Order: sequence, then structure tokens, then C-alpha cells
Amino acid sequence: QVQLGDSGGGLVQTGGSLRLSCAASGRTFSPYAMAWFRQAPGKEREFVAKIWWSGGGTYYADSVQGRFTISRDNAKNTVYLLMNSLKPEDTAVYYCAAQPAAGETYDYWGQGTQVNVSS
Repeated sequence: QVQLGDSGGGLVQTGGSLRLSCAASGRTFSPYAMAWFRQAPGKEREFVAKIWWSGGGTYYADSVQGRFTISRDNAKNTVYLLMNSLKPEDTAVYYCAAQPAAGETYDYWGQGTQVNVSS
């Protein structure tokens, strides 16, 4: 069983930066891809960024393109989300997720880490 532990959230002012981390533990970890999602109060969970585990290719939501960077450390089974130029609308609970294989759903989720951006 794979377990994901996300961390790094906090309170930051508009324009500030945060780096989220998601560490995987459990059985041998080699997902197809990892991603970050977020859920703001009263809104549905939305996709933020994705990274393919073996090739390292990335994909971003339009709302964070150019401000957020997803990366991974295969040796540490950890994925990161560097968030720059934060805006109040980035306030949400951020979740990391693992996609075991191509075409499958994100089967493993972190517990979430709260990001608050003050105006």
C-alpha cells in the first residue's frame, strides 16, 4: 500500500512563495505520474499540475502556468510544488496524488496541506 504525505503549506502574503512536498512511502513506488490538486472553500477540487515520473514532463493548469513549478526526486520518492507570485485566489487545501498507470485514476492521495494567501 502506498501512502502519500504532503506538507509545506502555511500563510503567506500576496506575491510570496511556498514549496509543498509530497513524500511517498510503502511498497516500491514507481507511479506513472504524480499531480497536485487543490480545493478552495465551497469549490470543487481542481487540477493544478502534473509530472510524469519517468520522463519528467510536466503539465499545468492555465491558472498557475508560469508561477508554479512541479518537480520530483525519484530517489526520495518525493514530488514538490514550488509556488511563486501567490495570489489570494490560490488559497486552498492542496493535495498530492499518484496515478499508478496510464489511463488509470489517481488512486493514492495525500491528506492535504492548507495554503492561505493574504491580500
